[in-house]
Parts: sequence; C-alpha cells; structure tokens
Amino acid sequence: MSRSISMVSRFGLVCLVGAGLSAGTGGLVGTLLHRATGLSPISVAACRLAVGGLLLIALLTMTRRPLPRHSSAWRRIGAVAVLVAIIQASYFGAVAASSVSSATLITLGMSPMVVSLLEHLTGSRVLDRRHAATIGIAVFGVVLLVGVPTDYAASGAIFAGAAMALVSAFAFATVTLISAHPVPGLDAITTTGFAVTGGAVLLTPLAAISGITFDPTPHSVALIIVFGLVSTAMAYTLYFRGLAEVGPGTAAVLALLEPLTGAILAAAILGERLTPTGLLGAALLTGALVHTSLQPANG
Repeated sequence: MSRSISMVSRFGLVCLVGAGLSAGTGGLVGTLLHRATGLSPISVAACRLAVGGLLLIALLTMTRRPLPRHSSAWRRIGAVAVLVAIIQASYFGAVAASSVSSATLITLGMSPMVVSLLEHLTGSRVLDRRHAATIGIAVFGVVLLVGVPTDYAASGAIFAGAAMALVSAFAFATVTLISAHPVPGLDAITTTGFAVTGGAVLLTPLAAISGITFDPTPHSVALIIVFGLVSTAMAYTLYFRGLAEVGPGTAAVLALLEPLTGAILAAAILGERLTPTGLLGAALLTGALVHTSLQPANG
C-alpha cells in the first residue's frame, strides 16, 4: 500500500513540476506576443485562454471523449471558468495599477499561504512548523527573485494594485482547493478545455475595450499557439492532474516554480540579468521546492 501511495505521489509531483515549467513560459511568450501584436495584457490573456481551451476541446472531439453527464461536473467547470477569469483579470489589473513584479509577488506569494491557512482551519491538513517554514522560505525566495518595486510613488496605485493581486491570489487558492477533490466523470483535460474557454468568454468584453484585433503574421500566430498550448492548456491540465494526486498545500507551493522558470527564461532569451539578490532568491526558492517535493503527500 505504501509503495502504491508513493508511486501515485511521485506521478502527481511530476505533473506539478511540468505544470510549473509550462506556466513559467507564459511571461516570456506573453511579452513576445505583446511586442509582436501590440495587444493589451488583458487581450493577451483572453487569447491564451481561448486558444488553449479550444485546442483541448478539439482534442476531446477528435478522440470522441464523451461529455460529462452529471450536473456536478458542469458546476465544477463553471466555477473554475469564473475563477480563472478572475485570476487573469485581477492579475493584469494589478499589473496596470502597480507593476509586474508587485502583482506576481503578491499573487503567487500569497496563494500557498491562503491554501495552507484554509486547510488548517478546515482540518484537512495541520500547518506544522516544517511546512510553515518551507512556505516562508519559498515566499522570501520569490521576494528576492522578483524584487519589491519602488518605482512608483502614488500610494493609491500601490493599494489598488495590491488589492487586485490579493483577489487574484484568493481566486487561485480557491481553484486549488476545490479542484483537489475530483468529480466523478470529469478529468483534467475536460475541466481545462471547457473551463479556460469559458474564462476566455468572460474576459472578452474587457479585452474588447482595449482592442482584440491585430495583423496576423506567421510569427505572431506561432506565439499564440505556443501560448495557448504550452503556457495554458498544458499548464492547467498538468496542474489539475497533479493536484488531485498530491493535495492543495503541496501544489500551491510547487506553483512557485512558475516565477523561477520565468526568471530563468527571461535571463536566457530576453537578456534580463539576475542580480546577486535575485540569484539568492532563486536558490532559496529552489531549495524550498525540492524540500516540498520530498515530503509525503496528504493521505
């Protein structure tokens, strides 16, 4: 029995690591797509969700996978769609009000804290000192890696950006918690396909305000496909798949692999240099992620 649980946990961890690596490409590809098309961040987010969701729905159609029949499955899909739209809209609203570093720091840094606190309050997992210390080290690593922005002085912008980033963090934590409990007849691919497509539909009115049209080129079309396929469809599917195996507390910490991957890709491809402080943050974050992956999953 223990060997079976170990193998299941290992598979879940592989899925979550793959999810973090896939999602980590989003910052790079999104930046390149913005440069190539001139689309606003919220329009880029709508595109990634629409393309990723429709690609998965096409896969479900080609493989003739039956649609979920129970209302509980469609309620889960609807809830995830709304939360995904909130995550994207709140995050990019925080970026517009403050900065990318601030929005990323609060959204991803607060998520594992919220998940662990809610797990502790509901009695599903005890927040022991070791787990709390791991979260603290991981979040501190993100702070050093991303940096605390100081280039804007308007206190109103700071509070507005922080508030929207907190909304995004709570929405991500909620998705993590509810998706950790499987619904009969609903798998990760189906959930991701219909939920992110629904999220794209909900974001379309906001994207239309800033403009969603652009002149397509082979370069921009390729970027959109990669953004939808790798950074969205693959990332969400692997996250939901691993989440059901490992548990929300571990999954939320391993999601911090996303900013680490993004920073490495930005340094390697965009030429952004990591400072000594950023390198220290990357080392602390890596250590926390490795420690988390070596811990036994929830029973």
